[in-house]
Amino acid sequence: MTGKRLSYDRLLYSVSLLLVGVGIIMVYSAGAIRAGEKYDDPFFFLKKQLLWALIGFVAMVWAMNRDYRTFQQYAPLLFFFSVFLLILVLVPSIGVKVNNARRWIRLFGISFQPSELAKLSIVLLMARLLAKRADQEGQFVKRFSLPLILSGLTCGLIILQPHFGMVGILLCAVVALCFVAGVRLSHLGAVVLVVATAAVVLVITHPYALTRVMTVLDPTHASSKAIHQTNQSIYALGPGGLLGRGLGGSLGKLGYLPESHTEFIFAVVGEETGLVGTLLLVFLFGIVLWRGTRIALRAPDLFGAYTAMGITFIIVAQAAVNLGVVVGLLPITGLPLPLVSFGGTSLVITLFCIGILLSISRYQTARGRFA
Repeated sequence: MTGKRLSYDRLLYSVSLLLVGVGIIMVYSAGAIRAGEKYDDPFFFLKKQLLWALIGFVAMVWAMNRDYRTFQQYAPLLFFFSVFLLILVLVPSIGVKVNNARRWIRLFGISFQPSELAKLSIVLLMARLLAKRADQEGQFVKRFSLPLILSGLTCGLIILQPHFGMVGILLCAVVALCFVAGVRLSHLGAVVLVVATAAVVLVITHPYALTRVMTVLDPTHASSKAIHQTNQSIYALGPGGLLGRGLGGSLGKLGYLPESHTEFIFAVVGEETGLVGTLLLVFLFGIVLWRGTRIALRAPDLFGAYTAMGITFIIVAQAAVNLGVVVGLLPITGLPLPLVSFGGTSLVITLFCIGILLSISRYQTARGRFA
């Protein structure tokens, strides 16, 4: 380790906790009515989110106080464990099916989404493999074939659930890591072409996915059911104005906007806090992008650099996709807003990822080793 052990990135730490705090407030505001109707307890979602936030905070602190190279050692084990869980979730007696998708494992009353863990495992494994094969620069097959094959295996299992939104984030992360690892543009173009072709085939062969895409490409001819969520999301954002209706003042969450406390929580943020609130939230994710990229550029070794860049990408890219869905620019994906939306697996894993970023920041150098 060539980097001097320093204090962790306090700005990233503070912004991450601030995002979690905003999420806790908005989950209660957006979900209290539904929680009262469904569980006879308006604080049901709030209590769960607080519990997950506490678990996630412990995981983050644990990760940030460990030498990040430890995760390089255990990356293969974590990857195969996540693959095992992705296979397990497809078993009818184990995987929980909701809205024709089998994405959760439920044990002892606790639901867990394996694809969230798979996101992290892919980043760590690719960072390990690409760093160890850095001397094979220019040899595409030797350096990139195994990472791409293993990433393809993971994406294939997630497609079987299906969860195309998560697959999209993973594939984009894989392409991004290949790019920063120095793959030739001709080879990168070939990878992108294969990914794009596969995406088109998947959308065409899955009617529900095609319907969601058509709500964006041709909303005038989309089914009323398919475009309902997008329209309600936009309708919720509009009345927010500059300063919003105030906390608790959203009308969209009164049954008009489905998933108001999960995928579409940003719409509630916009309605209740206005343009000012939404821009501040986007600004906070911008800080995550800035600090994460800075950590990657100053990492003392390639594993740290690739890991930091991969983690930063999956967090910020998922946030961007979620915002794109809410404003009607992208088809509905089922992806939550990181650190903000209701959801235990996403919150805990994302905070753990932030912890790894903070661990890398403790060893940063002025120049870094990013190749």
